[in-house]
Amino acid sequence: DVGAGTGYFGVRLARAAAAPKVFAVDLEPKMVEHLTKRAAAEGLKNITAVLASTTSPNLPEPVDVVLVIDTYHHIGNRPAYFAALKAKLTPGGRLAIVDFRKGGGDGGPPDHFRFTPEQITGELAQAGYVLDRAHDFLPRQHFLVYRIK
Repeated sequence: DVGAGTGYFGVRLARAAAAPKVFAVDLEPKMVEHLTKRAAAEGLKNITAVLASTTSPNLPEPVDVVLVIDTYHHIGNRPAYFAALKAKLTPGGRLAIVDFRKGGGDGGPPDHFRFTPEQITGELAQAGYVLDRAHDFLPRQHFLVYRIK
């Protein structure tokens, strides 16, 4: 969960019946500290808070899925960032991007921080990914899933 913040999605993933190993990644040390304390308080031994850098999520080991929710626009030099991330995906691993629709004007970030699916797909193509699936069930956001070319 890249851009995990307080752990909204990371904690829910960790509580799933399959009890997956979850890396809750954030750039802010206070969020990482909060996530570490929250996981301990809630007895979630399968979630690890990770301090990211501006150029890497600093994942400690390869993962099956990288989830980026409402954080895509915060990442600088996205083609380079996601190109480097490929080394941390297991064979067949996927990258899921959920972000606000451009032109939505629905309480999310300003429109200049939003992207069309074509813009995201273009940037990720530069990084070596192809669009695997596009889901359209979220009313305000895109849900795009990529795999390595």
